[in-house]
Amino acid sequence: MSIESLDPDEVTAADILGSAIERREDPALITGDAEYTDDIQLADMAHMSVVRSRYGHARIEGVDTSEAEEMSGVIGVYTHDDLHREDTPGGGSFELPTGWLLPSLNNVSHPILAKDHVRYQGDAIAVVVAEDRYQAADAAKAVDVDYDRLDAVTNPDEALDEDAPELHDDAESNVAFDWEIGDEERTAEAFESAAHTTSIDITNQLVIPNAMEPRAAVADYSPGTDELDVFMTTQNPHLHRLLMSGVIGHPEHKLSITAPEVGGGFGSKIHHYGDEALVSWCSKLLERPIKWTATRSETYLTDAPGRGHETNAEIAMNDEGDVIGLRVDTRANLGAYLSTFAPAVPTYLYGTLLSGQYDIPAIYGHVTGAFTNVPPVDAYRGAGRPEASFLVERLMNRAANEIGMDPVEFRKRNFVPDDAFPYETEVAVVYDSGEYEKPMNEALDLLDYENFRERQQEAREEGRYIGIGFSCYIEACGLAPSELAGQLGAQAGLWESSVVRFHPSGTVTAFCGTSGHGQGHSTTYAQIVANELGVDYDDVEIVEGDTDEIPHGMGTYGSRSAAVGGSSLVMSARKVVDKAKEIAAHQLEADPEDIEFAEGEFTVAGAPERGMTIQEVATQSYLAHDMPEDTEPGLEATSFYDPDNFVFPFGTHAAIVEVDPETGEISFEKYVAVDDVGNQINPKIVEGQVHGGIAQGVGQALYEGAEYDDNGTLVTGSLQDYAVPKAEHIPEMTTESTVTPSPHNPLGVKGVGEAGTIAAPQAVVNAVTDALEPFGVEGVEMPMTPERVWKAVNEGATADGGEPVDGADADTMDDPDADAADGGER
Repeated sequence: MSIESLDPDEVTAADILGSAIERREDPALITGDAEYTDDIQLADMAHMSVVRSRYGHARIEGVDTSEAEEMSGVIGVYTHDDLHREDTPGGGSFELPTGWLLPSLNNVSHPILAKDHVRYQGDAIAVVVAEDRYQAADAAKAVDVDYDRLDAVTNPDEALDEDAPELHDDAESNVAFDWEIGDEERTAEAFESAAHTTSIDITNQLVIPNAMEPRAAVADYSPGTDELDVFMTTQNPHLHRLLMSGVIGHPEHKLSITAPEVGGGFGSKIHHYGDEALVSWCSKLLERPIKWTATRSETYLTDAPGRGHETNAEIAMNDEGDVIGLRVDTRANLGAYLSTFAPAVPTYLYGTLLSGQYDIPAIYGHVTGAFTNVPPVDAYRGAGRPEASFLVERLMNRAANEIGMDPVEFRKRNFVPDDAFPYETEVAVVYDSGEYEKPMNEALDLLDYENFRERQQEAREEGRYIGIGFSCYIEACGLAPSELAGQLGAQAGLWESSVVRFHPSGTVTAFCGTSGHGQGHSTTYAQIVANELGVDYDDVEIVEGDTDEIPHGMGTYGSRSAAVGGSSLVMSARKVVDKAKEIAAHQLEADPEDIEFAEGEFTVAGAPERGMTIQEVATQSYLAHDMPEDTEPGLEATSFYDPDNFVFPFGTHAAIVEVDPETGEISFEKYVAVDDVGNQINPKIVEGQVHGGIAQGVGQALYEGAEYDDNGTLVTGSLQDYAVPKAEHIPEMTTESTVTPSPHNPLGVKGVGEAGTIAAPQAVVNAVTDALEPFGVEGVEMPMTPERVWKAVNEGATADGGEPVDGADADTMDDPDADAADGGER
């Protein structure tokens, strides 16, 4: 299904919420009128370039900046020691903080410029400021760094080995943390009593963010007022203002952060990097505007990658096919240092989703975080939820095969029942609402599943191998409440703020603390406010992404915008209506209890001819000639909304693929997505979010993966080497939805920004393994390149980590009807 966009002029205020109106952001974006950070040009602006480590792990024996300092146009070259000189702007830590603390965390030092040790290729050593960008880049190449190269380690399992090189003196054996969830003893008892068990070994590879616009910043310091204005590519301006204030030692109230158009974030622009802080410090030092824009190759070296799990897991079942236990051991790649929220991703955002959509009575998860010689790893679209869903759904397929049950029947048998909500899992969360069979049944109809197995067998007889893969995912969005987050280690609140303000003419400006970077907030938020106030959609303007405009805000990540930011707007709009009602009652000489409000108009109950619009009330509130006693002039309201719980979107995705065993090529026959994201503010935007998420999920399944050599050098360091999928690589998608409102927010929404990325990889991997079942293939490591698929076919059954499983026989390639290896265990 493709949803047709509507012209906003065709939709009344009463129907605006839930209508698929066109995005108001798009004309500026597609015509080039939108302003990105790199578009900003200020008078007397200089440019910064960063000198980065060429090695994955090394001691710095010396840094010679003399040649660079003499080059044309160079204003200054600065190293770690310059940050701490008495004659340069000081008072800051010049260290990047960690925003989520765990009890066992080894919170190692993370300087914004390395002093005597570099720990990943791209680690910042010095900065050059010059009159133009090209002079700065040339001078950066002239800085001579004397290295003593050390052994590097990039895989978490290898990093945790007793013989591995240690990255930090205060992190023995490269352990960043040791964390567990669930009941280990009860889970062990479940396995002891099980009739069937099966296990799996999974590599969830590191993936590199590829936003349209690389990270960039422009800093402008005014010495007369001590004000520092920073424009930057950020998903959460207020968080960056707070953290940067401490890093460079500048008063928070004198620091302003603005996010122009951001060009996509996908999580990579949440985190606080050293580069933006360095631009700001240089601007203070030189008292002039400074710009830095990362090159694409810089982003590959420095932007926080995502995923990076090595996992062994097993599942236990009884004779009837009920899952009775799940046991998981994961080693998570944290990179060289702890990024802003890195400790939360492989723990609370991963471990708490290990129950999936299933009623599992005993779960135990253990996660060890490992320091490695790759860039600091952090949230990337989905952040922990894709890793959990991939693991659970691969295991569910294995388990169904183990007991000889159809994978659909097996999943349905173990779904959380509809009447069990709110459902408390064994891993510390309470699912808000759900009807998990509805999207599954819708997907089965769209796939014509009843006829698929017969068609599959006929194809095999013709020498063609088609397969179907399912993914019944769940995710947690709108992380909350703040009190709980604080107990778990968060160093920030998870509420959201908003202001809804009427102007005297009756138009409205709404300010929200989220910060959009492609999601369509200016459209959906205006729909929310117009619906609540009963005003025309075109009369509502949305402002976000500017710390000077918004009281305070927590930004956009984790699909929180509608559930938390949108709910805050609802609260503020309703407060405005409540005040307007008092004013209207006074003007209409009626009791407030007798005033009714509908579609933007206040009327007296029983006398509908006596009324006034909310815009007329707004005008009167600013004239203030005839106001109720003790009522202040003006018409606006502020809200800080802190949800009671997460929201939990869910759905079923399924892929039908054909695999050529002779070449390893994979082609899509069909991709179906049925998502339940609660009530939908704008179905067209929901559809677009699902499409984009699936594209990234398919990218991880088939094309994307960061590869490092034994020296910690990034092998996939450009778009020539790192395969971002193009339009031709993305399947045609059939998207549908079911609606199960969340009871935890006034909109009943659940979040959609990450759904496709969470669901797609395992749907594709399950489809490929189903297609290759005659060859004994039980898994192919992502990305499933033709070479890896071909090797899997020739080696027989393989684990998801890419290693042979006992019982595989390469001769099965010559005998498509040979029995598959049993069990799926190594």
